Formats: sequence, structure tokens, C-alpha cells
Amino acid sequence: MTTTMMPAERAAEFSLPERYATDRRSAGRWVLSHLRRYWALVLMLLIGAASNGGLAAVVPVIIGKAFDAIVQETPQVQLLVGFVWIVIISQTVRSVLQFGRNFSAEALGQIVERNVREELYISLLGKSMTFHSLQSVGDTMARATNDVREMNMMFNPGLNLVIGAGMFLLSPVVAAYGIYPALILTPGLFTIIYFLMIWQYLRELQPITTEVRASFGDLNSRLSEAIDGIETVKGMAREEEEVDRFEHNAHRFRDAFVHQGAVEARFLPLLLLAIANGTGLWHALVLMQRGILGLGDVVAYFGLIQLFGFPVFTSLFAYSQVSLGMASAARILELINRETDLDQNSSGYSGEIKGGIEFKDVTFRYEEGDPALSDVSFKIKPGQTLAIVGQTGVGKTSLAKLVNRTYDVNEGSVLVDGRDVREWNLETLRRGISIIEQDVFLFSRSIRDNIAFGAQDASQADIEEAARQAQAHDFIMEFKDGYDAIVGERGVTLSGGQRQRLALARAFLTDPRILVLDDSTSAIDSDTEDKIQQAIYAAAKGRTTLIITHRLSQIRWADQILVLRKGKVAAIGKHEELLKTSEAYRRIFSE
Repeated sequence: MTTTMMPAERAAEFSLPERYATDRRSAGRWVLSHLRRYWALVLMLLIGAASNGGLAAVVPVIIGKAFDAIVQETPQVQLLVGFVWIVIISQTVRSVLQFGRNFSAEALGQIVERNVREELYISLLGKSMTFHSLQSVGDTMARATNDVREMNMMFNPGLNLVIGAGMFLLSPVVAAYGIYPALILTPGLFTIIYFLMIWQYLRELQPITTEVRASFGDLNSRLSEAIDGIETVKGMAREEEEVDRFEHNAHRFRDAFVHQGAVEARFLPLLLLAIANGTGLWHALVLMQRGILGLGDVVAYFGLIQLFGFPVFTSLFAYSQVSLGMASAARILELINRETDLDQNSSGYSGEIKGGIEFKDVTFRYEEGDPALSDVSFKIKPGQTLAIVGQTGVGKTSLAKLVNRTYDVNEGSVLVDGRDVREWNLETLRRGISIIEQDVFLFSRSIRDNIAFGAQDASQADIEEAARQAQAHDFIMEFKDGYDAIVGERGVTLSGGQRQRLALARAFLTDPRILVLDDSTSAIDSDTEDKIQQAIYAAAKGRTTLIITHRLSQIRWADQILVLRKGKVAAIGKHEELLKTSEAYRRIFSE
């Protein structure tokens, strides 16, 4: 029986109340949906930009009028004083509104950066382990840090300058029409040609900025892998090869960035401005010779043409910043939208877990590869202990991770207390199951915080009792700060045995009804093993326990032993029975 889930039923494993709903159909819609909630800041930005362009046009117009007042036989001083006050008042108002514009642009950038980072983080926590197994950590970090930052810069200075530049394109056209309608010819043509150039520029730039962001993600991904595996790199003396790989990715990023710079260099708005200055001045002088314009009108008009210098200047970098921001938005959205195959089923069953486990004709595969498990069926009662044995790569860990829905089956079903695990509320299911793996992960926090990670409200007495059960209390007290000692990232300051004992203490503290031990005593020395075995034996009483191990001392006291071979159940039974009946089981201990 094949069990599938319709796309409409798929949801994140984990979710928090969103600040607001976002439209994730495209990068543009997504960015706009973030802006929609902060319409007041957007309005302030638009008003500031419009006033900046409009009031900037006041100055050349007033200077033109002042020029006419000065060149008369009797300079009109009173008019000049009035002109001075007009300039002072208009530019003061312009400065105040400019402050509001810059403040709103910066606020929008920071708020959107915060909200996008939060949305991405919640989305990542909700992704299935299939997603996280295939997604590069370095690339994820590049998107969560640098790409999110690029979105901030897209608003300020990017969009802030682009919107402001747009207003500086309109105000000379309007003001020139007020002087004489025919004068809109040059600024009008300039504006049209400018927009056509920008359209072509952005079309050419878009795939390049996408490659810039993608190459940076690959560069960061390879760097993260090399640093994370630095012990292996050094142990295998592969430093030179890793440097070569890094240089290859760095060159790719450099080439993409240089390509972007080459496209930006070919964009020649300064040439367009020079042509506009020449043709505009020529046009105005022709009209003056015909007696249509006065000298002051020519001065004012030429000053208006100079306002095009601002959009020309900003176009050299602001539009590329917007393009980079949109490329980053697309990369972030792609990560958020990437489907997860697990459903949280928040309305699912939330009763108390007793611990019964049953596999019915389970087949599981990673992506499109060969099945890791095929037609696996078995049943254990609440409180029983099942030892899972087999050669490396037969699917032991995969089997254990189907119980708490780290992965979902492709065919068949996994039942806990008679209910398909997909019918359970995912949080309830996982709170009742604790998995201790061979590769123990510890956070760079205090020992106390690591033990209490799954039970944040635990008292100090409970934490210490859990540590004693896991034979960890004595070595913890040897640290200067005891339970307040900070372990390094991934617990690198501790030995393998110490890390695994802390993981055991973490599991004991949460008191799960189902305990999974995935070769969790592999790094424990022989002197400590007996004590750990006693602790595990005591912890297994009253709860269902799955033990993945090759240690005969652990296998012997299991209620049942499941033998896996090539992803299938080769045998199931007790130790003495399997020694007589199962060649696969005997082979495990003969090798």
C-alpha cells in the first residue's frame, strides 16, 4: 500500500504565528507583501522623494528670476530679498522632508531585514530532515545572512535613490513647461531615452546579479564544509586540494562580479546628460534669439537640465543594488517555498504515548535512490526492548528515524500505539520519543542548558539526577564551573564518551516513553561502559527502547532482536534462538 500526501495537505513541521501573511508566488509579490504592512513609511518615503524633486526645481527657477532682477538698469533689490527667503524656506522644508524620507527608507530596510530573517528561520525549522540532508549548510547561511542583508540595502540606498531619481526626472519637465511649453522637448526626450536605457540595463544585469549571488552561495558552502571538516582535511593532508577548490569558487565569484562591473561600465548615462546639456542650451538660446525667452529664462532652464545629474549619478550603482536585492529575494523565497514532505498535523491525535510500535510492510528510500528499507514488518509491545542489528548501511538508523517522523515512509505505515504516526500531532509524537545518536550534537552553551534542552523548566536537582543516572555528574563536577561550564561548539571541548553521557542525561531528563539508542555507547571506555549499561537498563524499564548496537552485552538482554540485511528483515527473535536459526545473525558476531 502506497501512502502519499497531496500538495495541499503538506505543511511545515514547525510553525509560529507569522507577523503577517506574505505573498510567496513571486519575488516581486513577496517583497511588496512585506512593504504593504508599513504603508505609512512607504508614504513618507514617496512624499520625501516627491518634495525633494519638486523643491529642488524651485532653486534654478528662482535664480533665473533673480538674474532678470539683477540685469535690469535698476536692480530690484526688494525682489531679490523675496527670492532669498523663498529659497531659504523651500530648501528648509525640503531638508526636513528629506530627513523623513531617509529615515523611512532606513527603517523599511531594517524592518524588512528583520522580518525576512525571521520568516526564513521559521521556515528552515519547519523543513523536513530530507530537506536539511540535501541542502548545503554554507549556502543556507549565505542566504540567511548575506542575501537578507542585500535585501536591506535594496531599500536603502537602492530604492531610496531610485525613487528620488524618478522625481528628479519629472520635475525639470514640469518646470520647463511652466517657462515655455516647447522647452519640454529636451528633458522629455532625455527622460524617455533614460528609461529605455534603464530597462535594457536591468534586463542585461538581472542574470548576472543572480549569478553573483549564486556563486557567493557556492563559495560560502565550500568554505563552510572545509572548516566544519577541518580535522579530516588536516588528517588527510588535503589542505592544498581544498585551497584549489576554494580558489576555483572564488574565481567564479570574482568573474561574475567583474562581469557585473563591465555591464555597469558600458552604461553611459553621463554621455546622455552631456548631450541633453548641449541640446537644451542650444534650444533655449534659439528661443531667446527669437525674443521668446529672456536671459533669466535661459539661466533657469539650464539649471533645470542640471537636475538630471542626480538620476545619472545614482544610476551608476543604485539600480544594480536593486537588482542584487531582487536576486537575493528570489534566492531566499526559493528556499522558503521549497516543499517539505512532512506534515505537522497540528489537529492530529495528542494523547499520551504508551510505547507500542508496529511496522507494516514499510518501504523507505531517500529521494529517487534504491530503497533503504524494503517490506519491513515487526511489532513490539509497550515497555519492551528491541535490539536492531546488521552490517553497516542496512538501514538501522533509517528505521529508527521513521518512528518519530524524521522521515516518512514511501510505502506501508509505522504505527505508535496502533495509530499511524502521520495521524499523531507531530509535536506530541516527538515529545514522547528521545533519540540518542552516535554523533551527539551539543550546543555552545552551558552543560546545564545542554542537558535541559528538551525540558527547559527542569530544576537543578532534576538536572543533576539525570546526570547521575547517565554517569555524567562526576566528570561535570571536575570542571571549574561545574554545570555552568560552557562546552565548545558541537561539544568539541569534551571527549566522545562525555558527549554521549550528556546526551543520555538529556534523554533521561525528558522521560520519554520511547527511547532510541543509536550506537550511543560506541565512544565510551570500558571502565565506564558497565555503569552506562546499568543506567540504560534502568532507563529502559517501563519504556519502549530501540537499541542499535553491535555490543553483545546490550543485545543479550533485549526482549527481541531484529536482524536487518540489505534493508530487509532477515530474522527476529531472542539471542539464543537466532544463534541457532539465523546465519545472518551468526555472521555479525563471527566477523
